[in-house]
Amino acid sequence: MGDRRAVIVTGASRGLGAATARWLGKVGGAVSLVARSSAELDQVAADVNRAGGQAIITVADVADPAACALAVERTLNVFGRIDALVNNAGTVEPLGNAAEVDPIHWKRCIEVNLLGPVYMSRAALSELRVRTGRIVNVSSGAAATPIQGASAYCASKAALNHFTRVLAMEEPSIVAVAVRPGVVDTAMQAVLREKGPGALPPEQAAYYRGLKEGGKLEPPRVPARSVAWLALHAPLSLSGAFVSYDDPHIQRPARKVFGDTLEMAGRGSRPARGDE
Repeated sequence: MGDRRAVIVTGASRGLGAATARWLGKVGGAVSLVARSSAELDQVAADVNRAGGQAIITVADVADPAACALAVERTLNVFGRIDALVNNAGTVEPLGNAAEVDPIHWKRCIEVNLLGPVYMSRAALSELRVRTGRIVNVSSGAAATPIQGASAYCASKAALNHFTRVLAMEEPSIVAVAVRPGVVDTAMQAVLREKGPGALPPEQAAYYRGLKEGGKLEPPRVPARSVAWLALHAPLSLSGAFVSYDDPHIQRPARKVFGDTLEMAGRGSRPARGDE
């Protein structure tokens, strides 16, 4: 592998995770793609390889600690190193008041959004310590702002932020940072538009529809560029912090490293610009 840095990205089959992987591929990164959908992972891997990176895929559910350990083991077997971990896999469901949603679904949200990053971090830590590596936990503004009807999601992201802070204290040889990606045009927003009217207060459901209709959702590639930069370059001074993707101190150097365009294989369209 030489000097090619290796980054594990969970939830890499679509949205923010896929775009993060593509940015990393653009700068020649070795990217270990983790998600539950093999077909979508294959396409993202092709994009990474075409961009000049090297990709491997692991079909895994981050709620399973054994699957997380396997993803880390496979990364080491192929790339021989792990320099960063991007914990991006997440779910917004269940939607509905806490007293009414199925507790099994509530538990599932915690398992994916909080325990997944814990399992992945634990499995990767021994290698990350050696390389002064980085853990980037994709969080949400919901970690600090309560959203009626999304109790599991809010609680999981608040806990993820605090886990990041504690991890930074316990592991001084790595950089652990949580990042707010903003409101992004992903499948999660589609779920909010589809299921929100039956589960959220009317004004809240209307807000999510308005984001899409008003063109206020960020393309995934925009916050993903910041996430990719954090995975490769986040300074030790940020360890434990909860940062925003559009902080100029992150966005400016990210643009300098990655540029404005993100080529994608097999799309038959012009390159995507980071600020569109």
